[in-house]
Amino acid sequence: MPGSPDPADRPCRVVVAVPPGLRAQFFTAEVWQELERAAELTVIDEHSDREAVAAALPGARALITSWRAPKVDAGLLAHADRLELVAHTGSAVAPYVTEDVFRRGILVTQAGDEMARPVAEVALAFTLSLLHRIQRFDHALRAGVEWAAASEAPPRHEIHGSDIGVIGASRTGRAYIRLVQAMGARVGVTDPFLSEDEARALGVTPLPLEALLSRSRIVAVHAPVTEETHRMIGAAELALMPDGAGLVNTARSWLVDEEALLAELATGRLDAAIDVFDAEPLPRDHPLRALPNVLLTPHQAAGSVECRQRLGLSAVNEVLRLLAGRPPVHAVTADALTRLH
Repeated sequence: MPGSPDPADRPCRVVVAVPPGLRAQFFTAEVWQELERAAELTVIDEHSDREAVAAALPGARALITSWRAPKVDAGLLAHADRLELVAHTGSAVAPYVTEDVFRRGILVTQAGDEMARPVAEVALAFTLSLLHRIQRFDHALRAGVEWAAASEAPPRHEIHGSDIGVIGASRTGRAYIRLVQAMGARVGVTDPFLSEDEARALGVTPLPLEALLSRSRIVAVHAPVTEETHRMIGAAELALMPDGAGLVNTARSWLVDEEALLAELATGRLDAAIDVFDAEPLPRDHPLRALPNVLLTPHQAAGSVECRQRLGLSAVNEVLRLLAGRPPVHAVTADALTRLH
């Protein structure tokens, strides 16, 4: 139509489906200003509102998502006439996109690489606490137990020279391996996809799951969430762990049979440090809360200030690369949909 602006001359529009609290954590003033300079922004405070996201998508070239955003499926894509990129600020994308996105040729990126270090650090902190029984001492003192009685605990150990078992040589698993190795631990790994050359390069001993469980003082779970890994640690596997051993789970509750773990922990034979649960928030009356041999955190292993800012920066950088005609750094394929959480 004569006099109509060329679509190429219109400013690039980006939809940011991230609520105010997370925006403040994810995007520093400098990063946000850079995004504002590069694109016209449509910001959705009620980011889980499917209708609000649908209304914002027409004309947008990129969508930045965060946890609890609506899944981008055929219904939402019907409103997305120019969408080229979904940049997720988290790790697993399966809850947020469908195969329809990939079939349309829309790029999907994630920021999971940025979570590996802080989660590994928390897993290391959990490991040290379990080795030294810190959670037991803390619980006893807070409960008013007499000093002499509070000082009693199962044997304590240093990480140097301890056998640490790692289930899953994932990004986070490898970051954790480097940390515990730096402190002198001997590390065994169970991972069907870890080659002998990779194991040698990592300086770890590949082990079948049963052998790893039976010889490790601490077992740290870092496997991906797939159909095959569902409840991979159950009653039979927990029974293989030595008396006084500890289980660290900063990955997903999907991997561990929570009822079987609770039953084992209730005997006092094992200790555990857990950041992830079947029911979140963890119910106030959940029996895990009362056990003195358990350290609990509210699914916050990746919640450091630095990590949150890297998540935002990663997503923004992917958008800027798109607008500059450059390929993404952290793109995923449709295979990522098999990671369920």
